[in-house]
Amino acid sequence: MSESPRPTHSTALESREVAEAAREKEWEQESFAKSLFDGQFRLDLLDPPPTPDPEETERAKEFLDAIRRFTRDHIDGNRFDQEGWVPDEVLDGLRELGAFGIKIPREYGGLGLSQLTYNRALEIVGGRCGSTGAFLSAHQSIGVPQPLKLFGTEEQKRKYLPRLAKGALSAFALTEPEVGSDPANMSTTAELDEDGEHYILNGEKLWTTNGPRAELMVVMARTPPRERVKAKRPISAFIVESDWPGVEVKHVCRFMGLRAISNGVISFDNVRVPKENLLWGEGQGLKLALITLNTGRLSLPAFCTASGKLYLEVSRKWAKERVQWGAPIGKHDAIAQMLGRMAANTFAMEAGLELSSLMADAERFDIRLEAAMAKLWHSETAWELASDALQIRGGRGYETEDSLGERGEKPIPMERGVRDLRINLIFEGSSEIMRLFIAREAVDTHLKVAGDLVDPKAPLSKKLGALVRAGLHYVWWYPSRWLGWGRWPRYRSFGSLAPHLRFVHRASRRLSRSLFHAMVRFGPRLEKRQAVLGRLVDVGTELFFITAVCLRARSLLRENPSDRSPEELADAFCRQSRRRIQASFRTLFRNDDSVTYTVAQGAMEGRFEWVESGVLGLDELVAHGGWEGDEAGDQVPPEALEASASSN
Repeated sequence: MSESPRPTHSTALESREVAEAAREKEWEQESFAKSLFDGQFRLDLLDPPPTPDPEETERAKEFLDAIRRFTRDHIDGNRFDQEGWVPDEVLDGLRELGAFGIKIPREYGGLGLSQLTYNRALEIVGGRCGSTGAFLSAHQSIGVPQPLKLFGTEEQKRKYLPRLAKGALSAFALTEPEVGSDPANMSTTAELDEDGEHYILNGEKLWTTNGPRAELMVVMARTPPRERVKAKRPISAFIVESDWPGVEVKHVCRFMGLRAISNGVISFDNVRVPKENLLWGEGQGLKLALITLNTGRLSLPAFCTASGKLYLEVSRKWAKERVQWGAPIGKHDAIAQMLGRMAANTFAMEAGLELSSLMADAERFDIRLEAAMAKLWHSETAWELASDALQIRGGRGYETEDSLGERGEKPIPMERGVRDLRINLIFEGSSEIMRLFIAREAVDTHLKVAGDLVDPKAPLSKKLGALVRAGLHYVWWYPSRWLGWGRWPRYRSFGSLAPHLRFVHRASRRLSRSLFHAMVRFGPRLEKRQAVLGRLVDVGTELFFITAVCLRARSLLRENPSDRSPEELADAFCRQSRRRIQASFRTLFRNDDSVTYTVAQGAMEGRFEWVESGVLGLDELVAHGGWEGDEAGDQVPPEALEASASSN
């Protein structure tokens, strides 16, 4: 087999330029999280918290009750996982409930419900079957409805939103073999034809969730540079219908978890896309995607919260029932520590999800950071929680639900749930990319003041101007980040939780100082010190969740003053979170990052190849394991293609 030529990758500078061009440059609305990184604890932005609309809440109750009944009676996560397929009748049932148009305005045929209701619906469905939940979220969080609602023309909305609300499945096509977090390498193209009425779309997209069964999709493609388009390497977004000539499902992908999702490789061969199907404008595609994800990322925290609740229930019951060494295992400290963290973290997941959803619904906040923090923290915390839950269940956690049932035990789907959960650390921006995204937004204020000082392309005149601006700015900014009252009696309305908010107040100022110190210490090299940036991001994220937890606990206490359990959970979470924050500060500059990086480079160069001896190597596994040259593996299963055709 001949080797494919190595792709030509963009340079670091080109990739950075594409990413910067796609950023939202201004902060037109308030951002609580951004203020944390700037050393300001703006609790006034969230206290009192945003409140749901009473009329929407009433309508939402009826819908959530209906979707709960449908999920209980018709969604079989185990069967769908085994068959690798969510049946059409299940998707049809969700269509009848309006579940594919939850956030689409009523004037376009949707339910017109809130982000909070949408996330609660995802919790219900995703808690039963992650694959079925993925159909709903890929359609509404990153598929056609959200970007169309935000950026579509009225003509586009009237043409497509009613169809989408009725359940015409949609997808989002961005990823390519050489395009994941770095869209500068995009090879899919769209060029106007001679008559100027159609774009000719060519390329191939990888890992398109919902793609093989979708009727509509948003496709990202490179368009030619033009004078009126600001971006040097413009990427544009198009609404594409899957039954148009030239659109083809090339391969249906199969995964470790979420085995029943519809995900595949979609090719576009001279597809004629009407110019009126361009979304927003040429060169606006990546910005459209990022703005869409500001709320779209909140779907994964909903799934993670559902998992946390289920695993907590399973673990606490098993910890009480299972007796070893003369006592329930939950009485043994090793297990109790895991169970206590699980309870506190599950409460925090619920608090963070609710607060960020309410902020999205309020429409007066810029939540790009809060959504990214929620995605990052929920996905990592849920994975740790699942690992602890499996450990508490022991062999029964590792055994499949069918096997458990066959021998007379409760068929608890922990093994399937763990497989399904792992992808959340990768979907919609991996943890590593989320930390870099948050870090870039966190330093935005500093770059606006002194960015030219670290810009290698900036001329001397700009550097001198930035030096003057920086001097004037930091002469007052830096001392102010040392000054401020973060002690008693501040936040006393939070009772026993007030010390934790006072800690946030002090830690936010320390965070801003530490971020400034890192910029001074590393200068232009800071973007390469991703472990350092990651610690700073983790501090800001934990501070946001401490705040969310305290707000949620106080709200519950006011509703029912006789029940102090929310206060107990909040206190436990805040104490654990504060230790994590202090550890991040402690190791910010005193760490083994450089040593570890050197070892990693040596590993890539093969210096430690001897460590790998004693097992069959990768080449042997590929050559003799059926991974290469398996023609069946390169084909789309006939039943999947037939089902895809019938659904369209």
